Amino acid sequence: MSASDCSLSSQSRSPIPCSEMSPKKLAVIYPPPGMISHLVSTVELGKLLAAQGLDITIVLGGHDEKEAAATATTSFLAEAAAANPELSFHRLPQSTLQCDVPADDYVSRIFEFARSSGPDLRDFLRSTSPAVLIIDFFCYSALNIGAELGIPTYFFLTTCIASVAFMLYLPVVQGENTLSFSDLGGDLVHAPGIPPIPADHLPRSQFDRDSMSSNHFLALSEQLCKAHGVMVNSCRSLERRAADAVVAGLCTFPGRRTPPLHCIGPLIKPREDDSAERHECLAWLDAQPKDSVLFLCFGSMGVFSVEQIKQVAVGLETSGHRFLWVVRRPPGFEHVTGPDLEALIFPEGFLRRTKGRGLVVMSWAPQREVLEHGAVGGFVTHCGWNSVLEAVTAGVPMLAWPLYAEQRMNKVFLVEEMRLAVAVEGYDKGVVTAEEIQEKARWIMDSDGGRELRERTLAAMREVKEALSDKGEFKIALLQLTSQWKNYNNS
Repeated sequence: MSASDCSLSSQSRSPIPCSEMSPKKLAVIYPPPGMISHLVSTVELGKLLAAQGLDITIVLGGHDEKEAAATATTSFLAEAAAANPELSFHRLPQSTLQCDVPADDYVSRIFEFARSSGPDLRDFLRSTSPAVLIIDFFCYSALNIGAELGIPTYFFLTTCIASVAFMLYLPVVQGENTLSFSDLGGDLVHAPGIPPIPADHLPRSQFDRDSMSSNHFLALSEQLCKAHGVMVNSCRSLERRAADAVVAGLCTFPGRRTPPLHCIGPLIKPREDDSAERHECLAWLDAQPKDSVLFLCFGSMGVFSVEQIKQVAVGLETSGHRFLWVVRRPPGFEHVTGPDLEALIFPEGFLRRTKGRGLVVMSWAPQREVLEHGAVGGFVTHCGWNSVLEAVTAGVPMLAWPLYAEQRMNKVFLVEEMRLAVAVEGYDKGVVTAEEIQEKARWIMDSDGGRELRERTLAAMREVKEALSDKGEFKIALLQLTSQWKNYNNS
């Protein structure tokens, strides 16, 4: 085994020695079908474990994707397979839902597609006899399959430790109140180790306590306690209070076992290959002063209305600050391109007037490379956890503009607990005004408060780097896990 086989794939981590094992133990990772943000973290986890001398197979179940999403997933997997020959991918046969799930209940459909692939997953596991099965929380139904086959089964959660705390505590919250979260409005929901959360900031999939998706999360809470452990894409230095509450059992429903918590993050997608063609926005950033550019990017599903795009444009222009803004086509404009698109979605003359101090990129930009560029001084984010981790590891302060899923919860954690972001007001009111964009852009780039936020973010960056060092919590957690799996006797 060469030295390179024993090194970690992420540039920020130090190599960890691994011993000769023949044959290698197999780890099977089972991500949710069709969720590319979860797949990104899954691939990074696979690379990490492969570097420690494990054989890795990522199993892909049946999916329920629209054509565009399916194309994006297929493209990502093809690139991941080509770039990472140490990983193998196995696609299970397309499954059929075993129960009626409304077409618009996206979350329940993911849970149910994962469940419907269970028989095929069982057959695959029987034929391969892995030392460990690692499942996403959407795939919690696979925990029983692992137990049936005697395979140690762990959860890998691509979100924060605070979310784990809330998931574990969910049955207690439900038991204390007969109302649905949707009936509570802005009333605060309390759980150990995390700040109070307004009920209307919880994921919509949990709003109705009697819904199929809400029942899935209650079942997940119970299954988490039965797993051999819970791996989370975060580190204790970022979330000490939540981590301590989980480990102490304060979040666990009475009578249930507290699962071991393993902090193995941040796991983020590595920088683009230096030999690859450099994105035009990076060359533009090269010409900007240090810490002078406000970067706006809202993830692969961050789509705004034309009205909202125009409000952002006016706010950025009147702020007077440099900006790099990634814009996705609004609904109904998917097939409009070039000058026609720009004329329809931006205020008249906006691109001409801001040329030089602002750059608009349609569709995509290399987010990690942008955040790590010295010219970037602030980040307007949708609060997706991968984006948060990339910003923290780059030391870039954030303006929080949550859009969907658990992002409003993440906003609460970021603003109230970690104090690494300030909220963009109006995100929950339909439209964020140009005045708010202007005010927050000037605040984060110019004010004493913005400078204090930047200092806190840089301090968090240093703590994360310490966690990833040779003697940090990441290395300890990783070595504990991989040594257990390598010594597992599955004969």
